[in-house]
Amino acid sequence: MERIVTAVCDANRLYPAPLRDLFIRLAQAGVVRARWTETIHDEWIRNVLKNNAELTSERLTRTLTNSRSRRFIPTTSCFHYSIRLQA
Repeated sequence: MERIVTAVCDANRLYPAPLRDLFIRLAQAGVVRARWTETIHDEWIRNVLKNNAELTSERLTRTLTNSRSRRFIPTTSCFHYSIRLQA
């Protein structure tokens, strides 16, 4: 029986886009369960906006809402992770 690995993707795996795309494609293929926290999500979004003056937060949010990460792997968020980190 194969076990699917759960990978918590840090901000440096979600930005730049090619790495994010790789992890999302691996998750789509069922090779890995890609997860990230809202804190990690906020960090990579902040960095994208900082490094791309032509982007607005609204445009990026709209793009992400329609992205394959939300359509194909809807359960990417990690919750209650701080409790586990304390153990």
